[in-house]
Amino acid sequence: MKRIVLAMTLTAVASFGQTPPASADPYANNAAAGTLKFPLAAPAGKDSGAAKTALPGGVNQGAITPGNWKFGPQNQPPAAAKLWNPVKAKLLAGEKVTGGTVFAATDPSTYCAMANAGYDFIWTEMQHTTRDWESVARMWRTCPNAKAVPGVRVAYADEREIQHATDAGALVIVVPTVDTMEEAIAARDWTFFPPLGKRSQGGGQAFDPAMWGTVPGGYRATANDNIVLIVMIETVEGIKNAAEIASVPGITAVFAASGDLANFSGYKQGDPDYERLINVVHDATLKAGKKLCGPLAWRDRPDFTCFQGGSETAAIAKGVASELGPLANTQGKVEVGPLAAPKK
Repeated sequence: MKRIVLAMTLTAVASFGQTPPASADPYANNAAAGTLKFPLAAPAGKDSGAAKTALPGGVNQGAITPGNWKFGPQNQPPAAAKLWNPVKAKLLAGEKVTGGTVFAATDPSTYCAMANAGYDFIWTEMQHTTRDWESVARMWRTCPNAKAVPGVRVAYADEREIQHATDAGALVIVVPTVDTMEEAIAARDWTFFPPLGKRSQGGGQAFDPAMWGTVPGGYRATANDNIVLIVMIETVEGIKNAAEIASVPGITAVFAASGDLANFSGYKQGDPDYERLINVVHDATLKAGKKLCGPLAWRDRPDFTCFQGGSETAAIAKGVASELGPLANTQGKVEVGPLAAPKK
């Protein structure tokens, strides 16, 4: 009976000019049953001793120890591979880069307008927002080849947060409130693939041809060289550990958080105690050979080369003011209704 039903189903599909659905069997394209061989597989029902003994021809000998593991060539970038992330190339050339902030928008057209407005990257805000990763991914894939590459400030140095960002295609990762070397290492680990980090190969739209799937050398092999990792020092605890944080391999730049260093220290910009904190970040970052980031207002401050610009709402307000000139904010006056001027 089952064979008859299956035959009828296939006949029905064929009658509509369609092909039967592909098999869901993950091994459907393997060799014919009974001919597939696994010459290096452990013998059935026996301990192979692989924990201590290498297989013939193996590079790694003796017991398996992560710290001593010699990585294979499978995911190495091609020889003399060139950078394809303009932000990374510009930073390494010692030039100044700017990031425009998309704080509240979820509409792809607003994001794309910001991404084509003249910034080097977009700082998509995910620390102080209720937006979800699905809406962020949608914005990024709408204009993947915009002038500004997709970037994001995640909530914290977390595997889920950072891998959501990288799998969606972020090329700039900003991690806030990094207080210790351990947190800096976690930020590095979840941003980069092995051997530099621990990012798993989970796929995502970053691998799509419409985004980075066709970059020279392949995305998996070249991502580590192209993603920019920025860690933010925002607390007095972070200042104490600034030298250790900046020294972590893989970190591209350190951001001296102007607003929250005031929040956490109790001193405002210009106060000697505040300026001392900023100078500690400056000294530690330069000593480690990393780039130094801050707000756009610091674009003329010595040694700062990457900056966070204003939000989309601020950009709209400034753009309208520039466009309208003296006609800006000259709305008509009424005496009654919700749009009437408040009575004194």
